[in-house]
Amino acid sequence: MNENEQLADRFEEHRPRLRGLAYRMLGSLAEADDAVQEAWLRLSQSGGGVENLGGWLTTVVAHVCLDMLRSRKARREEPLEVHVPDMLISLDDGPGPEEEALLADSVGLALLVVLDTLTPAERLAFVLHDMFDLPFEQIAPIVGRDQAATRQLASRARRRVRDAAPVPDPDLALQREVVGAFFAAVRGGDLDALVAVLDPRVVLRADAGPARPAASAVLRGPAAVAAQAMTFANPAALVRPALVNGAAGVVITVGRRLISVVGFTVVNGKIAEIDGVTDPERLRQLDLAIPGD
Repeated sequence: MNENEQLADRFEEHRPRLRGLAYRMLGSLAEADDAVQEAWLRLSQSGGGVENLGGWLTTVVAHVCLDMLRSRKARREEPLEVHVPDMLISLDDGPGPEEEALLADSVGLALLVVLDTLTPAERLAFVLHDMFDLPFEQIAPIVGRDQAATRQLASRARRRVRDAAPVPDPDLALQREVVGAFFAAVRGGDLDALVAVLDPRVVLRADAGPARPAASAVLRGPAAVAAQAMTFANPAALVRPALVNGAAGVVITVGRRLISVVGFTVVNGKIAEIDGVTDPERLRQLDLAIPGD
């Protein structure tokens, strides 16, 4: 085995952790892969003389992600009103090995949605310190602040996460039971039963993509969410249970065509958040193997 092959093997050992970091930073699977690939290109051009490879790669990926977030922010004159981060979806009993690595430190949709509201520097400081246990002395040079200022960035982000990201029930069977009751009420046209499974502060985000902004929406409160949910009652649609970011969710198909993926955040036996993607372009990129009816 030559030196390049040895370096590639060493890099692959770090890839799952680097991809998990980039996914939390960016909320996009494609961009996360781009960030990790950029780290590999820089490593391959470095000659391999890196003493602490894990630390070096983490710093590179963090820098790349920070640049991508800043570029994304500068590119958007107006932020997207509704954006649901990329989802990790499994149609069987559990996520695959790659998804397992991404979900290892809990990365629910509710958390990713809140992370999207942070500034790039706040997001990086929080993800690196609170989710990846990096000390502030290592994070400070990446964000270009001193340690005290970097602590403040992470602290502000932590408060936002604590206040805005609900902590889901850990019992997946309970989550699925609640989601099942939700769709049973929708199919039966039972508005009272539907409202009964919704948290008083429930939020629904429907992301139809930039090509169909009028079809995107953020709705709050049981009445508004229940009224919108009744539109799911399409007799031609098939609702299939799925794992979405490790929690109960569904994929909705008509025939073999995927029309929506929906993730649910269940808190204290009630649905607190519903995040749905109906953007045809993003659904095509999922490349899910939809079984025959």
